[in-house]
Amino acid sequence: MGRSQETFSKKEKDKKKLKKRQEKQQKKEDRKANSDKGKSFEDMLAYVDENGQITSTPPDPTRKRVIKSEDIQISVSRQEAMDPADLIRKGTVTFFNESKGYGFIKDLETQEGIFVHINNLEGPVKENDKVTFETEMGPKGMSAVRVKLAV
Repeated sequence: MGRSQETFSKKEKDKKKLKKRQEKQQKKEDRKANSDKGKSFEDMLAYVDENGQITSTPPDPTRKRVIKSEDIQISVSRQEAMDPADLIRKGTVTFFNESKGYGFIKDLETQEGIFVHINNLEGPVKENDKVTFETEMGPKGMSAVRVKLAV
């Protein structure tokens, strides 16, 4: 007699396929049994409490607050224009590299280091010079513009 054509690995593969098929059928039956299609409308509602959390219980009507539509701010209020004299700041040049064309100024009020490029200078400066300047937002942060020696 000849040997069976089914090898051990084929038998194992067939067992795995059969087991997967049975598990898939079991999951399908479980889904049908636990279906939410018959839920009432009230069971599907969700509420938002005063803290913005989603809950399944309706809010307490006694804790309801009335908000006037005029009190809701949709945009940021306009700021008053600053006085031009307040825009001018004073500082000390802490580092300046003339060959590369940049340096840093230490603001006397905030003690922060502010980048300065040689194109924003109104006169030659060197390290430890007292200067006046204005600031603008550059591509990488604050940078000093209209830099000149303090009088």
